Amino acid sequence: QVQLVESGGGLVQAGGSLRLSCAASGRTFSNYIMGWFRQAPGKEREFVARINWSATYYKDSVKGRFTISRNNAENTVYLQMNSLQPEDTAVYYCAAKIPGHALYDYWGQGTQVTVSS
Repeated sequence: QVQLVESGGGLVQAGGSLRLSCAASGRTFSNYIMGWFRQAPGKEREFVARINWSATYYKDSVKGRFTISRNNAENTVYLQMNSLQPEDTAVYYCAAKIPGHALYDYWGQGTQVTVSS
């Protein structure tokens, strides 16, 4: 069982930056594929970024602005978000996936990010 706790959300003006953190419980954190997702009001949850050990993948609209990273020694994954825009406003979720599984196995409770224009 893995528990994920996000932090770092908040209110920021357009063009600003935030860094989200996701702290994971468990001794096998380094084995998991970690992802960030977001859900805006009235919309479906969407993929934002993923890190497979060292390889990273991003939603096209965040490439060059967001950076996902992980610290396995601290059981933490980060999402550095720069040049934020109002369309980035959403609840951001951290998720963990066991390699080989089609779906993410564990989810955090989410953290709100609001970008004002």
